[in-house]
Amino acid sequence: MSHPSVAIVILNFNGKNYLQQFLPSVFASAWFNKKIIIADNGSDDGSVEFLQKEFPSAELILLDKNYGFAGGYNKALQQAEADYYVLLNSDVEVTPGWIEPIIELMEGDNRVAACQPKILSYHKKEMFEYAGASGGWIDTFGYPFSRGRVFDDCEKDENQYDDVQPVFWASGAAMFIKAKVFHEVGGFDDFFFAHMEEIDLCWRLQLAGYTIMCCPASVVYHVGGGTLPKGNSRKVFLNFRNNLIMLSKNLPVREKIWKLPLRIMLDALFAWKSLSAGYSNAFGAVLKAHISVFAWWVTKKNEKAIRRKPLSILNGVINKPIVWAYFIKKKKRFSEIVGNKQQ
Repeated sequence: MSHPSVAIVILNFNGKNYLQQFLPSVFASAWFNKKIIIADNGSDDGSVEFLQKEFPSAELILLDKNYGFAGGYNKALQQAEADYYVLLNSDVEVTPGWIEPIIELMEGDNRVAACQPKILSYHKKEMFEYAGASGGWIDTFGYPFSRGRVFDDCEKDENQYDDVQPVFWASGAAMFIKAKVFHEVGGFDDFFFAHMEEIDLCWRLQLAGYTIMCCPASVVYHVGGGTLPKGNSRKVFLNFRNNLIMLSKNLPVREKIWKLPLRIMLDALFAWKSLSAGYSNAFGAVLKAHISVFAWWVTKKNEKAIRRKPLSILNGVINKPIVWAYFIKKKKRFSEIVGNKQQ
């Protein structure tokens, strides 16, 4: 097996405690042709001073302010040279041998552009973790879910999703990506700031003819929710805004003209349901997200031309709404919803 160069790039924003807790596991990784880079997004919690003192062998890229996940990684990866980038959240504990199986898989197929490990919960290690589980999928209306996680329901890991298979998206919590291909497709969309940017990137990679994979032989444990806690109105805003913009960018016109209005209606239904349940912040966040999307439609810049393909022909897509299966039919497990569509 060849040993291409691997740059493990951790984007940090006020995550000193996570760095202290989890960096030792990253440094213990056996892959010899690696470098560990911490890109700091303008932290003010003493992270940089801590790293300089406790982990002097880590390379530091210091950004002048918080550019979010998308902008921060774009700026950092302009300065990182390697065959492979591993985008790793600061709140992830890696396990021995987590790099080898993914690099072997990606080296064996030129069309594989990105890959993720199996992501389990750090606090409940027998459970899949929200941000990616065992590989990301998407439904016909653009709602993301994963092998092992549908909406807020995470399954217990009973090795039911241990097969290597193509997926729609790889989690940004632990994404391996070929450096050349990352730059070839233009990296992340800075406008997203955070949330959905990895799904948008993987969608563009698929449109460019590449494949996204999950390799469960590699395992990591993710704390999750460390930057924007679940239920945070900023997180709700970014998720709803970015998802609609992602659909606007990547769907072919014949799908956009009917899917986007339906999605807006479904979002509005969620907002009114949240308001009736007393969550006025969520209602306001969705309304703000829709206003921002309308503004984006009016003012968006000319984008790089891409050949948009029907969503249904891409890997990791279920050509029906998971909202119906989950909320009406009460199907909570990935296998119940996708069935024999699994590879």
